[in-house]
Amino acid sequence: MKNVVKLDHYYHPDELKEALNEFVENYNNCIYHEALNNLTPSDVYFGRADKILKQTIAKRRQLYFQDKIINL
Repeated sequence: MKNVVKLDHYYHPDELKEALNEFVENYNNCIYHEALNNLTPSDVYFGRADKILKQTIAKRRQLYFQDKIINL
């Protein structure tokens, strides 16, 4: 997305603002960052990290045990 914002031509300031808003929205809410324990910046900022990590661990355990039962 960053390269798209850099390479596209914007003929009105509002077009550039819209492209930057889309980039920031995508970066903060859709991209998981390894440095943030594979969470999005908004998850960390709004304090949802612990809840998400607990859910993720529970889901991984569930999938592990399902796979283990299937392969018996």
